[in-house]
Amino acid sequence: MLLWLTLTILWSTTCWADQMYGNGGGTYFSSSIDNKNDISGIRVSIGPIGTIKSIQLRFGSAWSEIYGVSGGRAQEFILQPDEYIIGLVGSHRVYLRYLVVYTNLGRQAIFGQNSGRSFIVYPDVSGKVLTGLFGQSQLLGITGIGFKWDYPLAEPETTPPSTTQNIETTP
Repeated sequence: MLLWLTLTILWSTTCWADQMYGNGGGTYFSSSIDNKNDISGIRVSIGPIGTIKSIQLRFGSAWSEIYGVSGGRAQEFILQPDEYIIGLVGSHRVYLRYLVVYTNLGRQAIFGQNSGRSFIVYPDVSGKVLTGLFGQSQLLGITGIGFKWDYPLAEPETTPPSTTQNIETTP
C-alpha cells in the first residue's frame, strides 16, 4: 500500500507541474503572472563559455526582469499574434546550455549548444501554453529551470455591430 501511495504522489500532475530541469542550486527566481498579456517573446543570453546566463519573457510589449544573471550575448524570439509556446527541449550540465522553443504555428527558436543531459517539456493538457518560468542561478548562469503552463488569456469580447431593421407598416 505504501509503495502504491508513493508512486501515485511521484507521478501526479502536481509533482510534474513543479519539476525543475538541471542540477539547481543558487538564487531562486520566478516570473510574475501577467493577467492581461500572454507571452509575446523570449530573450536568452548566452555566456562566453556556452552557459545560458539569463532568460527574459516579453508580455505584450514589455520585457520582464532578467531571470538568472546579467551579461552574455542576447538573442530574441518574438511571437506573432495568436502564437504561443507549446513545448521546449533543452540540455544541461552544471548550467543550462541549450533551449529550443516550439510554437503552435510550427516555428522554433534555438538558443545555445546541445550538450549534457537532455529534457523535453510540454503541458500536461492540450491547449495549455507557456505562461511563466522559475528556476535557480549562480555566478555563471542558470542551474535549473522549470516551466509554468496554463490556458492562453481569452480575447476581449467585442460588441457585435448593431443592426437596424426598417420595418414598414401600412396605415
